[in-house]
Amino acid sequence: MQERIVTRFAPSPTGYLHVGGARTALFNWLWARHTGGTFILRIEDTDQKRNTPTAAQQVMDDLRWLGIQWDQGPEAGGDNGPYLQSQRRDIYDKYIKELLDKKKAYYCFETAEELDTLRKQAEAQKQGFVYRRPTEFPSTEDAEKARARGRPVTVRFAVPDESVMVQDIVRGVITFAAGEIGDFIIRKSDGFPTYNFACVVDDRLMNVTHIIRGQEHLNNTPGQQALWQALFSDEPLPKYAHMSVTVSDTGGKLSKRERPKALRTAIRHALSVAEGTMQDPAQAPPAKAGVDLDRLAEAGGIAREQLDSFVNGDTTPDMPIVGAMAQYLGVALPEINIVDFFKSGYLPEAMVNFLALLGWNPGDNREVMVLDELIEAFDLARLAKANSLFDRQKLLAFNTEHARLVPGETLLMHFKNYLEEVESPVACAEDQLLSRIVRLCEGARTLADIERKCRFLFLDNDEIEYDDKAVKKVLLKNDGLGVLAVVRDKLAVMNELTDQAIEDMLRSLAEEKQVGLGKVAQPLRVAICGTTISLPIFDSVEMLGKENALTRIDNTLRKFGTHIYEEKA
Repeated sequence: MQERIVTRFAPSPTGYLHVGGARTALFNWLWARHTGGTFILRIEDTDQKRNTPTAAQQVMDDLRWLGIQWDQGPEAGGDNGPYLQSQRRDIYDKYIKELLDKKKAYYCFETAEELDTLRKQAEAQKQGFVYRRPTEFPSTEDAEKARARGRPVTVRFAVPDESVMVQDIVRGVITFAAGEIGDFIIRKSDGFPTYNFACVVDDRLMNVTHIIRGQEHLNNTPGQQALWQALFSDEPLPKYAHMSVTVSDTGGKLSKRERPKALRTAIRHALSVAEGTMQDPAQAPPAKAGVDLDRLAEAGGIAREQLDSFVNGDTTPDMPIVGAMAQYLGVALPEINIVDFFKSGYLPEAMVNFLALLGWNPGDNREVMVLDELIEAFDLARLAKANSLFDRQKLLAFNTEHARLVPGETLLMHFKNYLEEVESPVACAEDQLLSRIVRLCEGARTLADIERKCRFLFLDNDEIEYDDKAVKKVLLKNDGLGVLAVVRDKLAVMNELTDQAIEDMLRSLAEEKQVGLGKVAQPLRVAICGTTISLPIFDSVEMLGKENALTRIDNTLRKFGTHIYEEKA
């Protein structure tokens, strides 16, 4: 009888879902779907100090946005729960007791400071630190006495003194020599198990057959295998597949630290510009010069002391705080977490397609693929050893293509969800109007591009902000304001304000002045939108309406061409 495939994704709720974690979840989900198996979501929340209250829910929301639904796990249930490790302590205690009783684990009482001293001694001797196993294991009574004296009581696994061979689907056979792995902690002083212990117990009890994860976990595998064999020697080991590293297009491993790093650079840039110490402003992201740090801290919802610590490189605040401060500074941060890409207007179909090709390929020349094609083609045998590049330009191209491929109602749904997430004024529009806007923006790279093009329709007339470059290039050159005044007169006497009537009027004026259409259309666009980028100009005026269009033109003439406005008055 063929083995039923069971895969799992087991994130720690210490932050939002990083694209690397999303790729891990996707590969596990694709393999389960390809084989007709089961995909489990397990929350590894045993690190009580680093857990973020909202992170687990955000991870689940992000997975659902990508279309990755788990068969067992939180909010889905299943026969192998609970699926939060913090709720499984009695299970872990049972197996830790078994190891203690069999002398395969032992109590330890060193403080963090004492262990740090031992590590420094090993460094001074140019040796790797390996915990020295006691010749006689402490008893339960010894542990109770140590705890009563205020000593931290942990439990370490007595790693067998033998080599460990890891059979990996991607990397072949890797052998770890005897003595290379020191005895490691399996239960912390707070009573919670460590990651290396809990995941082994859970993988066995949840019948996981394949462990597909990042290359950075490879060094954890020999210790986990040794634990498995100590606890479940009669059961076959799961199959391992350690995926290649994804490299950022800015250099180095793609890391969640890129966002706070970019913000810190922007703050330092702003401060150095204000102090006149900036050597090369082109080397830093744009930010407000002379930023008020007290107000910046307030924008992030943190104390000034916390902000100072962050700017100095000592600490890093949570990602929502980083995002809030970046928004205050007007700095665009690189997208790293899945929610960042959602807020930047990417489609889940494009993200899934792009992530699937980071370290895997279908074996032919296909790149743009829909979900059913990915499921059908996915094979662990085609995982690559070489690092993959997170090419943001390629992701943009994928997003543009998937915006064309998805059904119109799906694209509308994505657009509405995006508008709600970013709290855009466009979110108030009816579906019929939004559908028209989406159609007019065919070829847009992101949903954010669509929102920027139509935002002017949903602002009050006095809320229009003029782009300086657009004003100088379009209105203040080549008699742009004079042309705009003529357009205003012609628009005022039009009885029927349809997109076709507006097009006829503007084309007729262009012929009359013997200039290209852009010379008459662009001044009008800047007047009603504030920029040179919008929906098609004929539709823009028609949707805005005659009264609003005339008001915005008058506001523009008054602001930038007082003499023209006074002459007309």
